[in-house]
Amino acid sequence: MASSPPEAGASPSPSSRWLAPLLPSAPQAELGPLQLAWLGDAVWELHQRLHHCQSPARARDMHRAVVAAVRADAQAQVLQQLEPWLREPERDLVRRARNRAGQGPRRGDAQAYGLATGFEALVGWLFLQDPTRLVELLNHLKENAP
Repeated sequence: MASSPPEAGASPSPSSRWLAPLLPSAPQAELGPLQLAWLGDAVWELHQRLHHCQSPARARDMHRAVVAAVRADAQAQVLQQLEPWLREPERDLVRRARNRAGQGPRRGDAQAYGLATGFEALVGWLFLQDPTRLVELLNHLKENAP
């Protein structure tokens, strides 16, 4: 028997209280581009995990697909796909995060790493500030997937 959703204003059940801190809410202080990128990296990975678990596959194969999607070069490509759709404040955040990214891993491409950091910061910021816009951009990616 399926349970009905809680009524507005009702306190969450003990079994779902652990989920409350995971729901997006604006932080008390303004987060910097690197903190937003750190958060955005987790949001993007979760998005990829949710996407890849939709069809039956072995855990190893799902893991490899997610790792391929969250690599810096893959995130840089996703940002380039979204670039025409970004608003000016979003572009500004991407630029600021890209400039703060540093060189990245020793063997990695510094330019791709910077773009990936910009993408992650954008995802983190939208997750906290404008989840509807985040969904809009993610849907655009899904609809225009190669």
